[in-house]
Amino acid sequence: MDSELQIGLVALGVAAVVGIVAYNKWQESKHRRHAEKAFRSEHRDVLLEAQEPEDTRGGRMEPRLEKGEDDDAVIAAPRPRATPAMQPSGRRSSPGVPDAVDPRLDCIIRIESIEPLEVPRLWSAQREQMQTLNKPICWFAFDDRENVWRALTPHSAGAHHWFCVAMQMVDRRGAIGAEEFQLFSGGVQRVADQFLAVPADIPARAAALASAAEMDAFCASVDVQVGVNIVSNGESFAGTKIRALAESGGMTLGDDGAFHARDEDGRTLFSLSNLEPGLFSAGEMRNIRTSGITLLIDIPLVADGVGTFDRMMRQASQLAEVLHGSVVDDNRVPFGPQAAALIRSQIQQYQAQMASRRIPAGGELATRLFSA
Repeated sequence: MDSELQIGLVALGVAAVVGIVAYNKWQESKHRRHAEKAFRSEHRDVLLEAQEPEDTRGGRMEPRLEKGEDDDAVIAAPRPRATPAMQPSGRRSSPGVPDAVDPRLDCIIRIESIEPLEVPRLWSAQREQMQTLNKPICWFAFDDRENVWRALTPHSAGAHHWFCVAMQMVDRRGAIGAEEFQLFSGGVQRVADQFLAVPADIPARAAALASAAEMDAFCASVDVQVGVNIVSNGESFAGTKIRALAESGGMTLGDDGAFHARDEDGRTLFSLSNLEPGLFSAGEMRNIRTSGITLLIDIPLVADGVGTFDRMMRQASQLAEVLHGSVVDDNRVPFGPQAAALIRSQIQQYQAQMASRRIPAGGELATRLFSA
């Protein structure tokens, strides 16, 4: 009996404990449901919404499958799309190079200044560093407001963050050498250091010199001038008569001692000069007498080489007729139709080669490369 009573009491105690635990669980579940209902109220959680990126259609961005280096698909976290409010402000991007320069014939270095650098200060500093160089140098400043490079002169003003300097590496005097490259790049570095600025892209010396040498070799292969002479058959030519004939043909006397036929932009098409030593000058034309004159065309510097050559030959024929002279080449051999046809063919060939290199004859690049 005692054992049965004890067993009964134990069972009753266990049942009571189970009942208490079950009641507590029920109360806990009830309070949780109430709390969740309150949390799902109509009030929006701004913090949670701000952390949930949405795509352009208003929906939330879903994770994407991307390929990792081991070619296994991995889940990538969604990337929020940038909005105007999220873009950084006050950040400057690196501009390209000015349209007026060309990496094929220019050594180009850009300079970035953290604080705006006044142009007059830069100009004074660069003049001191670059004065020993004998190649053309151009400076530019980047206008942030207009988003354009502007060429600088001794009279330029303003302050800018970005500058660009370009040294022409090739002209009719030849290509630059290692010493000139070092003078230029070192000078630019010293100018930048003076203002705590940073050269952004100093070219490698070997690559720059190789590019200059290659361009110089090409220029030499097409650098051709065509000339014809009008020589006296007896009596020498009077300066006053030469001047009158030249001016009637639309030519004007230049500071270089030669008459020039020019295009609408004032660029020389061909010239007329003295075959003998001595220059033509306005004050001395009445005293000059010569046994011959020369008409000359610079093939790389005229756009329509063949048309300009034909015009020059027509003027040569008129001069020879009036002056009672003969049209001859440099060897004093008469210049006839066959020689003229050969010259036309060669002019076409040279100018076609220039066009294939994107250096059209008579264009801006050709003018820079072939001007003395």
